[in-house]
Amino acid sequence: MPFHLQINVLLQENYINMILSMTGFGKASTELNNKKITAEIKSLNSKQLDLFARISNNYREKEMEIRNLLSRTLERGKVDIAVYSENIGKESSSQINQGVIESYFHQIKESAAQLHVEEPKDWFQVLLRMPEVLKFETQEISQEEWDAVISTVEKALVQLVAFRQQEGAMLEKLFRSKIENISQLLKDVELYEAERIEKVRTRITEALQKVSEIDYDKNRLEQEMIYHIEKLDVNEEKNRLANHLKYFVETIQNGKGQGKKLGFILQEMGREINTLGSKSNHAEMQKIVVQMKDELEQMKEQILNVM
Repeated sequence: MPFHLQINVLLQENYINMILSMTGFGKASTELNNKKITAEIKSLNSKQLDLFARISNNYREKEMEIRNLLSRTLERGKVDIAVYSENIGKESSSQINQGVIESYFHQIKESAAQLHVEEPKDWFQVLLRMPEVLKFETQEISQEEWDAVISTVEKALVQLVAFRQQEGAMLEKLFRSKIENISQLLKDVELYEAERIEKVRTRITEALQKVSEIDYDKNRLEQEMIYHIEKLDVNEEKNRLANHLKYFVETIQNGKGQGKKLGFILQEMGREINTLGSKSNHAEMQKIVVQMKDELEQMKEQILNVM
C-alpha cells in the first residue's frame, strides 16, 4: 500500500476520534544492490516541530525532501531522524592506492637508512595509516536507490505514527480515568455542603448567645449572615468544574491536534478547584479538594505529550 494511503488509514479510519502522543519510534531497512539502507526516527514532546537530521553524506541531496515529508506527517514534536547505508556485499567502495603506498614504503626505508634508525616491524600497520593510502570511489546514486531511501523513511514514519497512536490510546485511557475520579470527588462534595452551612450557622448562633446581653441590630445581623453564607456557596464553582470535565472529554473525542486546547481546559479546571478549596471552610471538603488537585497534577504531567 502506498505511503499516503497507509498514513490516511492510521490517522483517519482506525483512530479518527483518538488523541495522539508526541512520543514515538520507527525503524525500517531496505536491502538494494549489496547495500542496506536504514532509517530511524525518534519523537518526543515539543511545542512545535523541532527536527534534527543525521543523514549519510551520500544522501544529503535528499535532505530537504526528507524534512518536508516529516513536516507534513508529524506536525509537532522534537524529532530526530538518522538515515544511513552499509555495504553488505563482498565488494568495497574503498581501495588501496598502490602507487601511494609504494612511495611511502621507499621514502620510509630511505629515511631510516639516513637517520640510522630501525625500520618498522609491522609495515602494513604503518603504511595503511598514511594519508591518501585508501581511496574512496564516489558512486553516483541511481534513481532506484533514491526511491529506496524515501521508501525506507516512509516505512519508518508509518511505524512511528502507529507508535504514537498506541501511546495516545494509553493517555486517553488515563485521562478518562482521572476525569471520572474528579467527577466522583465532585459528587462527594455534596455530602458535606449542608453540614458545612449548618456548622457555620451554629457557630454564629453560639457566639451571639455569649453576648446576648449586648444590644444589636437583628436585621443587620441577618443581612451579614446571608452575605457570609452566600460567600461560602460553591454551587457556581461546582457547575463550572462539571462543565470543564465534560468539555475535556468532548475535546478528546475530536482526535489529534487537541493537546494545547486540552492543556487550557486543565488550567481552567485548576482555577475552579482552587476556588472550591478556598471557600470550603470544612476539613472533609478540603481533603476532597486535595485529592482533586492530585488527580489534576497527574493529568498536567501527561498532557504535555499530547499532539
